[in-house]
Amino acid sequence: MKNQTYRMTMLYDFYGELLTERQKEFFDLYYNEDLSLAEIAENNGISRQGVRDVIVRAEGIMQEVEDKTGLIRRFMAMKENLDKIEHAAAELKTLNYRQYENPLIDTYLGDITDAVAALRE
Repeated sequence: MKNQTYRMTMLYDFYGELLTERQKEFFDLYYNEDLSLAEIAENNGISRQGVRDVIVRAEGIMQEVEDKTGLIRRFMAMKENLDKIEHAAAELKTLNYRQYENPLIDTYLGDITDAVAALRE
């Protein structure tokens, strides 16, 4: 994936509910609110190392589940393939408009586009 923060937020989106409330809170403050470990520690009355341990443990739990299930990997592959299908349908629609003007092709392309939109939801 692109970078560490993006990867961690994807893990959180998919697997965040597996974490304890404290892990969720610290993870959210660190990655989404962009607070430093020291700021989180000060606000919660614990050491910086204590905050780091909670966040690292949360990352490990979510990464372990991803390693076993591969949901994010499959999601990203599906998204990439949906993009390709959507692009191909748009190209075919343009080609049909310019050369064939076949209403049946337009109907099928509409079905393909609708199916891609439904899968993205």
